[in-house]
Formats: sequence, structure tokens, C-alpha cells
Amino acid sequence: MPGICVRGNRQPTGRRVCFVLQVRPDRAEEYRALHGAVWPEMLDALRQAGWRNYSIFLRDDGTLVGYLECDDFAACQAAMQTTEVNARWQAEMAPFFKLEPGVAPDAAMTPLREIFHLD
Repeated sequence: MPGICVRGNRQPTGRRVCFVLQVRPDRAEEYRALHGAVWPEMLDALRQAGWRNYSIFLRDDGTLVGYLECDDFAACQAAMQTTEVNARWQAEMAPFFKLEPGVAPDAAMTPLREIFHLD
């Protein structure tokens, strides 16, 4: 089943989510620096919303790959939308991305379809 992690005969332990976004290459270094000091309240909000094992990878050309594990990605995104800290974070991060006008970075996080997994 795409996107579902199954180990042995146990039930699925959650969903693995991967997404790609495009950071403006001329802002990549600043974007990296900001992620070296993510606000503690943002980290708490992500954890409380159910985000686990979350990583962001960034190439020099601005290609960003994000990976996380959760039980229900849509529910995790919805939970983040209810937090004030997420609204502030998205407003801070929006200028770093190549996005359609008015689209927040977290709204552009469309999961890729998983086609292979080695456990």
C-alpha cells in the first residue's frame, strides 16, 4: 500500500510522507541558517500535531526534499493550521519559496507517491 509503513505482521505504524518544494537559490543559505534555529514553539506545535522523524534536505540549486512520518498527514496539516505559531512561521518562510502568489509553503507540501521501500 503506497505511503503506509508495515513491519512484519503488525498493523501499519504510520505514514511516511515525502514532498518537494523549490527554495529560491539566492535565499538558500539564509533558509538553511533559519532552520538551524527553528523556534521552540514551532517544534512543539509540530510534535503536538503528530509530526515525527521530520527532516528537510536542501540542494544548492534550491530543491528542497522533506520527509516525515505521521499517522494521518491531512490531520497533521490541519492541526498545524490551527496554531498561531504556524501562521507566523509560514509568513516568515514564504519569501524563500518559488510559489504561486498567496500560497503558503505548507499548503504546497504535496506528498509524493511512494513506489518502493526497503525495510
